This record gives sequence, C-alpha cells and structure tokens, in this order.
Amino acid sequence: MAKQSPAKAKKLRGEAMRAAAARKAAKASSNCAVTNGEVDLGAYAEVDGAWKEIGLAAPARRALIDEGLYKLSDLRKVSIDLVKDLHGMGPNAIRILINEMKKKDLSFRK
Repeated sequence: MAKQSPAKAKKLRGEAMRAAAARKAAKASSNCAVTNGEVDLGAYAEVDGAWKEIGLAAPARRALIDEGLYKLSDLRKVSIDLVKDLHGMGPNAIRILINEMKKKDLSFRK
C-alpha cells in the first residue's frame, strides 16, 4: 500500500474534524425537554415516590405521572397497551409494573 500524500492526509483530517463538529452541534441542539431545562423535575419529585419505590427509571416515572397515574392501583384504570405506548416506557419498566401488580393481585384493564 502506498503512503498517503500530505495533501490527502490533511483533507481527510479536515473532513473528520468537520464531521465531529457536526455531531457535537447536533448533540447540543437536543430536542429533549428534560436536558434543555424546560421540565420542572421538582414537581415530579413530589409525586413519584410510589414509582421510585418499585425501581422504575425516571423517564418511565415521568410518563406515568403525565398520564395521571400516581400509584400502582391507578394502573387498573388503563390497558397495558396504553402504558406500553407512553413515551419513556421501555420493556424493563413494563416488566417491573407487571411483576409488582401480580404481587398485589392487580391487573390492567382489558
């Protein structure tokens, strides 16, 4: 393999630096309301105690609170599909909720 010319190496280095700058700018302009400081996390801290006790991650707790679900027994009012569709609810959060509901002999709405 032939050695790269200095001009070619300089061109490739410049392209890599521009790409890195573009990635950094895209990351800085994140659309997440939490990281942009648009969400008052203190308001959630007042009401997410029940969800924190069972070990749910913060995005899942916020999603449930935004939906008006403040404790495990509130989940009887909604279907599992509605909970799965909430932004912030991943497979681990769903698994935790189902296990906790089984322990308390509760079930989702059909």
